[in-house]
Amino acid sequence: MKRKIYQQLADWKLVSNGKSALLIEGARRIGKSYIVEQFAKQEYKSYILIDFNNVKTEIKNLFLNYLTDLDTLFQLLSLHTNVQLHPRESVIIFDEVQQFPPARAAIKYLVADGRYDYIETGSLISIKKNVQNIVIPSEEQHLNMYPMDFEEFLWAMGEHALCNYICECFTKRQPMGTLHRKTMELFRLYLIIGGMPQAVSTYVSTRDFRQVESVKQAILQLYRADIHKYATGAETKAAAVFEAIPSQLQLHENRFVLSDLEPTARYRNYESAFFWLSDSRIVNIAYNTFAPTIGLNMNTERCTLRCYMADTGLLISLAFSERGQMPAEVYERLLHDKLEVNLGMVMENVVAQMLAAAGNRLFFYNHVDRDDASNDMEIDFLITKSHVTSRKNISPIEVKSSTHFTTTSLNKCMSKFSQAIGEAFVLHTNDIKIEENICYLPLYMAGLL
Repeated sequence: MKRKIYQQLADWKLVSNGKSALLIEGARRIGKSYIVEQFAKQEYKSYILIDFNNVKTEIKNLFLNYLTDLDTLFQLLSLHTNVQLHPRESVIIFDEVQQFPPARAAIKYLVADGRYDYIETGSLISIKKNVQNIVIPSEEQHLNMYPMDFEEFLWAMGEHALCNYICECFTKRQPMGTLHRKTMELFRLYLIIGGMPQAVSTYVSTRDFRQVESVKQAILQLYRADIHKYATGAETKAAAVFEAIPSQLQLHENRFVLSDLEPTARYRNYESAFFWLSDSRIVNIAYNTFAPTIGLNMNTERCTLRCYMADTGLLISLAFSERGQMPAEVYERLLHDKLEVNLGMVMENVVAQMLAAAGNRLFFYNHVDRDDASNDMEIDFLITKSHVTSRKNISPIEVKSSTHFTTTSLNKCMSKFSQAIGEAFVLHTNDIKIEENICYLPLYMAGLL
């Protein structure tokens, strides 16, 4: 399926011209291997793909024995794979490179040689066991890959013209009109299916929610297995945090409440668990900032955070599968907004997912005045303008899942931090409108911010 990262791969190939390798990081099962192989097929004369999850020992030994004799290394690699390599017209792909760190360390010498291009893919790239005893090559250029965003989902559904119209309406700040309802229906479909390529592909080909759910449950089980296998020293805590994400989001507290997991829990004891889940790209972490001004990262409270699932479709399956699988009837009720449950946590999660995929780091603002409750404020997300100016660089974002809401906190924030706050947004279920210096956008436009 068409993915936006393809263009970034093309840009790297053109600009780098062999002077750097490309390392693509992301969660498991988001399509890294697929898109890289498609790119290699279309943009190079030949390619070799080495899957370090399933590779012969002889090929691994090449990187251990012949780094000082690259002519022999390439000759033997070509013979083992039956692929002819062409200088400056071939690419060698190290798939799941974290499984064999010496191959990653070899990038320094391979790039210096300059004959071929190199692309690495992997998850859990930086955990201790995957970088132990190797020198991290400075010749790597990093790219983060995410589950499919809403625009990519629409492409998979054949809605290319609708994508263009959404972007046009967003740019001009003009209502979607009669197409808003259709787009919201597709957005709800995206919410429940999610952006994992296998789940999307299964729905496109079968239109069967039961098969989609089977795919998602298999991915959740894979993630659980990864936690117990790789989150060394933090397995139990990381697993507890993972399973608690739906209930924590449903509470809509101003932070992840660790005492819900165990009464005496402290952040310092769970820090490694949150780090592992974030590093694996299973979750997106948002940090509280105590000053919504430029330099959000300098003003964060690292122990006050919110934890979102990196894919909202997986969140829904995690939340509603009490018997190990979410019934197809629940899919139908969610799709038609007939399920008697507050979907605020789902909407907030998908906005976090879309903002992260668009390149934004996630911050929120929560201020409690113990002396005067009228000064309390809670802003769901804060993002920084792409081009920093002398003032008004921060955009506050509120997420609303119903048609009846207030903007009290947003108004307070805009008033108190008027020098720092630029355009303010409310993401809701209705069409575009601009009212009292606030831009109201439909939720499906979050990824365009």
